[in-house]
Amino acid sequence: MKLCLVVDDSRVVRKVARRILEDLGFEVAEAGDGVEALAWVRTAAPDVILLDWNMPVMNGLEFLRRLRQEPGGDAPKVIFCSVENDLDRIREALTTGADEYIMKPFDGDIVASKLGLVGLL
Repeated sequence: MKLCLVVDDSRVVRKVARRILEDLGFEVAEAGDGVEALAWVRTAAPDVILLDWNMPVMNGLEFLRRLRQEPGGDAPKVIFCSVENDLDRIREALTTGADEYIMKPFDGDIVASKLGLVGLL
């Protein structure tokens, strides 16, 4: 079973994402910010990370930068999932190492489509 780490400071968003991902056959882990997520990926290797941009402690972009510098940090597919809709911000996320980008709010069809694009469905 593939593992997805959902990184978002909103418990509601994590719960919605968990339901969608479990329905798609994924095992799901959760983190509330980038620091927690970085600690998590150092102990387990997720196949994909669904990542929010705006979080306290460490935001999604900083987490992504640090993830990609970790040993094996280039392996997980990263799908940003954010309300950020400025094209420059989206480009920045993709240039930094994100594989795909989802605008909030999202639904199961959108998540499935993006997982398909990164080769995980």
